[in-house]
This record gives sequence, C-alpha cells and structure tokens, in this order.
Amino acid sequence: MKKWINNIGPGPLIAAAFIGPGTVTLCSIAGLNFGYSLLWTLVLSVIATIVLQEMSARLGIISRKGLSEIIRNEIKNPVLKNIIILLILSAIVIGNTAYEAGNISGGVLGLEAVFGIKNIDVLNININFYSVVLGVIAFCLLFVGNYKILEKSLIFLVILMSVSFIITAIITKPNISKLFEGLFIPKFPEGSLLIIIGLIGTTVVPYNLFLHASLVKEKWSKISDLKSARNDTIIAMILGGIVSMCIVISSASLNIESIESAADLAKGIEPLFGVHSKYILAIGLFSAGITSAITAPLAASYVAAGCLGWSLKMKSFKFRMVWMFVLSIGVLSSSSGYKSIEIIKFAQVTNGVLLPVIAGLLIWIVNKESVLGKFKNSKWQNIFGILILIITYFLGLKSILKVFEVL
Repeated sequence: MKKWINNIGPGPLIAAAFIGPGTVTLCSIAGLNFGYSLLWTLVLSVIATIVLQEMSARLGIISRKGLSEIIRNEIKNPVLKNIIILLILSAIVIGNTAYEAGNISGGVLGLEAVFGIKNIDVLNININFYSVVLGVIAFCLLFVGNYKILEKSLIFLVILMSVSFIITAIITKPNISKLFEGLFIPKFPEGSLLIIIGLIGTTVVPYNLFLHASLVKEKWSKISDLKSARNDTIIAMILGGIVSMCIVISSASLNIESIESAADLAKGIEPLFGVHSKYILAIGLFSAGITSAITAPLAASYVAAGCLGWSLKMKSFKFRMVWMFVLSIGVLSSSSGYKSIEIIKFAQVTNGVLLPVIAGLLIWIVNKESVLGKFKNSKWQNIFGILILIITYFLGLKSILKVFEVL
C-alpha cells in the first residue's frame, strides 16, 4: 500500500484540473436534459484523455522539458513560431484567467449550499467572503512552491470530491440497464450537439497537456519511471471519468426544470434524497472548485514560462507573477455575483474547438526522434492519436457551424 501511495503522481492533479465547476455544470445540464443518453461521450473522452495525457507525460519524463518549451524550440519558422506561441498564450493564459472566476465561484457555491451566503463590505464594495477564503487557500498552496505539498493537498481534495459525487450517484438509485445503454450506445438527441462537444472539451482539456508534461518532471526522473507514469495516468483519468459520469447520473434523477449553476444540483437533490445528500454534494462541489482554482493558475504559469523562455521553477518571480495575476482576477470576478452559466458553456465549447490544434502539435512532437529517440510514438499510438484528432476536428467544425447557425 505504501509503495502504491508513493507511486501516485500528477495524474490526480490532472483529474482535479478537468473536474471543475464547469464540468459539474455541463454534466448536470447533460443529465437533466438528456438523461443517460450522453454517457458514451464521457467514455470516448476518457479514452482520448488517456492517450493524449500519456504522450504528454512521456514527453516530460524523457525530454525533461515542458510542452510549450519544446514547441518554442522545435518550430524553426519564426513567423509560424510566433503565431503558435500567441495562440497558446491566448488560449491557455488568458483562457485560464477567464476560467478562474468560475473555479472560485464553484467552490463558493459549494460552501453557500451548506453555510448560506456571506458577504462583507470593504470600502462600500460588496465582496463575497468565501471567494476571498478560497483565494487565500489557493494562494498559500501555490506560494509555498513545493510540489510534494501541492500534490498531497490536491490528492486529498480529489479523494474527497470523488467520494462525494460517487455517493451522490448511488443514493439516486439509477436505472442500471439504461445506464449501460447510455455508456455503450452512441446517441445524438436533438439539441445535444453543443453539449456533446462541451463534454469532450471539458474532459480533454488543452491546458492539461501542458501541465502534465511539466509536473511529471517534479515526480519522476528515470526512464524506468515511464511505467509508473502510465499507470498513474490511466487510473486517474478513469477515476475522473467516473466522477463526471456520476454527476450526469445524479442530475438525470432530478425533477427540476432548469439548472442555472452547479449549486442548483445540490439544492435540487435535497427534497428527493434528504437533507444530508445536499451536504455530500456540496463537499464535492467545493473540492471541484478549489482544486481547479489551484491547477488553472499553475498551468498558466508553466505555459507562459515555457513559451517566453522564463525559468520553470515554481518559486521564480515571473512564474509566481503569472499565477498571482490569474488567481487575483478570478477572486475579483467571482465576487461580482454574476451568473456565469452561459460563459461556462461557451468556454467549454471553445476548449473543444481549440483541442485539435494543441493535440496536433503534441502528436507531431512525440513523433520526432530528435526529441524522444526510441520512445517516440508507436504505430498504434499514432493510430489512436490520429483517430482522436479526426473526431475532435469534426466536432470542432460542427460546433462552429452550429454557433453561426449554418448547420
């Protein structure tokens, strides 16, 4: 058991990163509107995540560099390099800043479901007290700059989140036959396209590909560690997928008209399954919010440092400035009380559209012998990778046409 615990790596952190309030909200909407029929999308997403994150982890261990750093070094054309770097910085750093408000707000909703709303007045400005508390917790863990402390803290929160959502799904007593039908028989109910793309986008998260390649270097240093890294990735991604599925299952059992925020899932479950079920779900929602509130700024720092040639050490000044900026904007925005349901939905769809670009760059790099040597992609890894690219490109194109009402 001790050896197994010691071999736990960044996998749970990556799972924590993709199960945020946006995931909870989108999975809740999927379950409420379409029941179990979109569970197959999460199965597909988990397989895609395992394939891509394994490539990312392998790249980090063998090259000892982050993905953004390698992209900057490997693209020789200066014009193309600048375009790609600008795209990555815009998508990841600016995108994560936008997401951070939702991450903080999600954790706040979990606390409010249990303790009620608590605001404070500072210089005649109404500020949500819980937003500040979550911001301070995230700040302290990131500022310490110690990977082991960060890893243990997030693993504890991931376990707490997983247990909460799994218990919630169990107490709803799902229809097992319909559940398995939803898992293994693909269906496209009317009006479900953007939700399908969103579910893929919220599971196969572009910034996780950068985060994983950077974090594995903190945990493992030898080629013999590749097996441990692969097992860590597979187990953590499957667990993350199960958690997302549990949210869909829980939501599918509710008899409410609409979900405006992830907290509505906690409120809606109380009259059906008792007051304690609300608390269990609220704990999961809080954990989802705080874990994503930590990993999003961390990923932004790694991406910015790699793209701009800065030090990748967690205690370096520029590295800290990036995550401080992302976290600060998130705390300030989450205190405004703005309902972000549409922003979250749009952001998840945007993630699904951006994914093919980032995944394409990753697959190109892990096929370069100059970077990975004999550990470059095998034939089967490329086949799976290309299949994932085709699916994501197709769904991304469909989402663009859908948004502009061409299709």
